[in-house]
Amino acid sequence: MVLALALFGWFCTFIGPVSQGEVLRVSYDWAPSLGIALSFLVDGLSLTFLLLISGIGALVLLYSDSYLRGNPQYGRFALFLTLFMLSMLGLVAADNLIGLFVFWELTTITSYLLIGFDADKAGKPGAKSRRSALQALFVTGAGALALLAGMILMGNIAGTFEISQINAQGDVVRNSAMYLPILILVLAGAFTKSAQVPFHFWLPNAMAAPTPVSAFLHSATMVKGGVYLMARLHPSLSGTDVWLWTLTIVGATTAVFASLQALRQTDLKQALAYTTLMALGTLTLFLANATNYAITAFITFLIVHSLYKAALFLVVGCIDKSAGTRDVALLGGLARAMPITMVAAAVAAMSMAGFPPFLGFIGKELKYYGALAVASEPLFVAGAVLLANALMLAVAGVVAFKPFWRPAGGELPKTPKEAPWQMLAGPVILAALGALFGIYPDVLQVSLINPTVTGMLGAAVEAKELKLWAGVNLPLILSLATFALGLLIYAFHGRLRAFLERALGALPDFDARWDDVLDGLKAVAKWQTRLLQTGRLRMYMATILLTFAVAMASTLFLRAAVVIDMDFSGLAPKHYTVIGLIVFGALITTLTNSRMAAIAALGVVGIGVALIFILYSAPDVAITQLLVETLIVVLVAVVMLRMPHLGPRGESDFRPKDAALALFSGAVVTVTLLAVLNTPMDLRLTQFFEESSWTSAFGRNIVNVILVDFRAIDTFGEIAVVVIAALSAYALLRTGKEGAR
Repeated sequence: MVLALALFGWFCTFIGPVSQGEVLRVSYDWAPSLGIALSFLVDGLSLTFLLLISGIGALVLLYSDSYLRGNPQYGRFALFLTLFMLSMLGLVAADNLIGLFVFWELTTITSYLLIGFDADKAGKPGAKSRRSALQALFVTGAGALALLAGMILMGNIAGTFEISQINAQGDVVRNSAMYLPILILVLAGAFTKSAQVPFHFWLPNAMAAPTPVSAFLHSATMVKGGVYLMARLHPSLSGTDVWLWTLTIVGATTAVFASLQALRQTDLKQALAYTTLMALGTLTLFLANATNYAITAFITFLIVHSLYKAALFLVVGCIDKSAGTRDVALLGGLARAMPITMVAAAVAAMSMAGFPPFLGFIGKELKYYGALAVASEPLFVAGAVLLANALMLAVAGVVAFKPFWRPAGGELPKTPKEAPWQMLAGPVILAALGALFGIYPDVLQVSLINPTVTGMLGAAVEAKELKLWAGVNLPLILSLATFALGLLIYAFHGRLRAFLERALGALPDFDARWDDVLDGLKAVAKWQTRLLQTGRLRMYMATILLTFAVAMASTLFLRAAVVIDMDFSGLAPKHYTVIGLIVFGALITTLTNSRMAAIAALGVVGIGVALIFILYSAPDVAITQLLVETLIVVLVAVVMLRMPHLGPRGESDFRPKDAALALFSGAVVTVTLLAVLNTPMDLRLTQFFEESSWTSAFGRNIVNVILVDFRAIDTFGEIAVVVIAALSAYALLRTGKEGAR
């Protein structure tokens, strides 16, 4: 917690410069030859996330100290949560695509550890945690692979991996022929991370994590990683029809679908989880547009959601810890036993529902302004936002009113009492901030909203003003309609929940299909294992050669790289003699029935290759080749003496399939070498070694210098491998000898 508080205080010192329009940047060389740097940037967008992550992280860590008190694994939990927070901070501050991806994957790994924290519990809870953690890892990890491909394409097109430089030349990316593949790959990563439909199913299952993790993961961290990515790359990827319609349709679908799902839940954590999906869909919806209303609504609602969602999750944790259940059907009458928790829940829920004078009201008004400013389909977007907001108002009532004010629906597992101050500090502070920023919105306007909108849309565009009263206008009318519809839905919540249970239950169950996907993968793995892992060395060699030959032949054909241009005019009789020696050795190797003759003939092929090195002025390589061939012949011959003849009764051992595979592989290698020889060689590396062998390594034999100096560690590794192989062979031979006794 101390670390999180210190980071929060440090980030607060950036508010002044950033609000004045400064962009703070620091960079360290990482892999300069690849254009990769460990660079960080602080502007309005990243500072907003930095403050939310560190501030909420400090409160969650304080909360966890009491919530998990007595848990023998609390030290491990605190470590995972801190690493998760640091990974998210690195993600939102990174100014290099590759650096961002590294932190992106760190959040995936640490969230996997946090979601599966209770995996060692016996029975259903432990199994659920393991399944949920693995599901989150697989879904977001698969999206991350697509994201990495999109980042590499984007960096190659822009000529840099620095995000600030890519955004400065957004037209280059949008006008590129690779824009559509880049957009598909990047959105695949963003949608899986932020759980957009149809990748939404992993996020509610992540509720298997302890409540502090849910509060942190769902408010300001992992699930907003995809939203942050879309916002960060907004200047370079937005402004096209495919961007507009993809984000509009996916965002609106996610928002409405999640709101309906939230209303049918009886578990308070599950209800809040689906409201998170609603918020993520809404944020995606507004990122589809490039108007100042839409982006102002985006960043304002981002802050609103982070504050009330973290507060409500922590409130639910207090209720669960005190009453022993999160089932809204059982809960009731907690207001007298938990008055502080009740007040915090009411204030946070009022902001969630969008009532004045809370920040949620301003955010809701801006959402309607942003929806109506959409040039393509303002009615569709405004209608989706209206329905989602009304449903959120009803869910806010279910979460914050029913557990405290209505009679209990049954006997509670525990006698409720107020939570300790460590658990109350978080929801009280976060709920209070939602009210304070609603009364004094200028604080956010100047410090975070204005620089964020300017950074995303350009200096010529100003953010819309945040104010509680903007007069009688269409957004106000839509707000009143939201209140009326939301209260009506809440009044008929029980009947609607039963109806939604039947209606939504008929939709495809993506979570159940996930198990089918895993079962299918396991079945494919078993089939592949039976097919390939036969335990026969001959089968393994055939598989390797066939895979290599097909892959190379396909590449040569698709790249039109097949070049048959052979000129024998420069060959002398000595060259034909060496060629004949190699061909003779190869024929003997394939036709003989004696292993001894085969290995000796193979040695003849090696000697022929060594003669080629001598003919072309590489005596040192030729000597190495001769020594290796001699050693192999001797060692293998010793082993062969203990093995039976290939044909014990002299019968033919001709295998047409193996012969065809050998000819095919040889032909592919030959064509590949001809294609290489017909390609102009890049001699820059050769020139480097020629110039540096004496001046840097004080050696005149370039090959030796490369092996001993420039590739010293690599050479040492190769020697170690050879030694290990020799020791293993010796051990096997001794085992066979002892077994024979």
